[in-house]
Amino acid sequence: MTLNQYPQRQALHNEIHARPPESLSAPAAISHVVMLTSPAERAASRAHVVELLRNKHLPMPDAASTHLRMDLGQYRLRWEMHTEFVTWTFMRVLDATPLLGQTPPTASQVVPQEWLAALPGQCLASVHVWVLPSSANGTDELVKRVMHEDTLVASTVADGYAEVYTDFAIHADGFSRMLLIAGGISTRRLGRLVQQLLEIETYRMAALMGLPAARVASEVLGNAERELAELAGSIRSAKRDEEPQLLDRLTRLAGQVESQHAASHSRFSASSAYFELVDKRIDDIAESRLAGLQTIREFMDRRLSPARSTCQWATRRQDALSQRVSRISNLLRTRVEIEQQQSSQALLGAMNERQGMQLKLQATVEGLSVAAITYYISGLVYYVARGAKSIGWPLSAETTTAMAVPVVVLVVWLFLRRLHTKVFET
Repeated sequence: MTLNQYPQRQALHNEIHARPPESLSAPAAISHVVMLTSPAERAASRAHVVELLRNKHLPMPDAASTHLRMDLGQYRLRWEMHTEFVTWTFMRVLDATPLLGQTPPTASQVVPQEWLAALPGQCLASVHVWVLPSSANGTDELVKRVMHEDTLVASTVADGYAEVYTDFAIHADGFSRMLLIAGGISTRRLGRLVQQLLEIETYRMAALMGLPAARVASEVLGNAERELAELAGSIRSAKRDEEPQLLDRLTRLAGQVESQHAASHSRFSASSAYFELVDKRIDDIAESRLAGLQTIREFMDRRLSPARSTCQWATRRQDALSQRVSRISNLLRTRVEIEQQQSSQALLGAMNERQGMQLKLQATVEGLSVAAITYYISGLVYYVARGAKSIGWPLSAETTTAMAVPVVVLVVWLFLRRLHTKVFET
């Protein structure tokens, strides 16, 4: 039986299998690089992978690939394309011989250096991770050699099966460092643990990208708040002719606030999501305390919380200022509208007064019109009576005209009255 399939079913189903962890065994070295990329640099990143694989005569990724895993002989490459950045992870197996007081080699040392230096984008984070067996000698000496003791952070992870050491510092080669001492832990779980540790560093740096935007927003919002307070005071004592100018200033301020909000809102939202991912990954590693040392969670809570609070505070401050500007704008517009309505009412009152005067004038004109029309009709009656006298009309022209005047007045007045009524009814 073949069912009609949703076009994206296969892609959605495979999403839960995307970016699986690499199986690892100690000793191993991992170099992880996070490159912040623009849309053009993301395309260049894929081309950079193709260049490396072509030189090794290996299969090329297709144009829709967003992650790739490949064995290149001396090392393995893991390439992943995320929303804002591209991650490059290089892994190599180390010799099982004791280190004998030496810093262990890194995975990036076996990668072509010119190709590595030309990675598209800007480096947001880079970290070396060394995975050593618990039987390795000189662990304390190695920690002191590769880490800064004053910022050392360590804990047991994976329910006590491993120990992780880091100093969250950028060393002379531009990489931060982690040391993972693995005990009786399976290769798949070790791979998941390394991936979680790398994601903590990646998402920590991605989350902190909102901090510069929060500082810029703080300065802009401070100026806007002061201007809004000044405008609020001016509106309270403003005269009618000053209100349009104040409304224009308030509209400009609202545009500035909304523009700044639109420019930084996506950055703050992304930082909030990255902070949550950092918390989730710290929960996933299941760490517990090593005597005398801070855990990763304690370090993050202490050092990362101020930056997180700053971004959250900037977001809340933007929203609050936007609402205040909107409220004051509505109040000022309401005030202007009320004054306009009052002006309109005064204008209508004046128009009513003028209409009353016109009605009175019209009534006066109507009286004059009755007299004038009566005068002209009486004249006609007079000439008709004079003519009729010659054919036997018994009354004189003057008498006939005098008798006709009251009748003419009444008829003319009734006619004009009826005409006036019809006009006003329509």
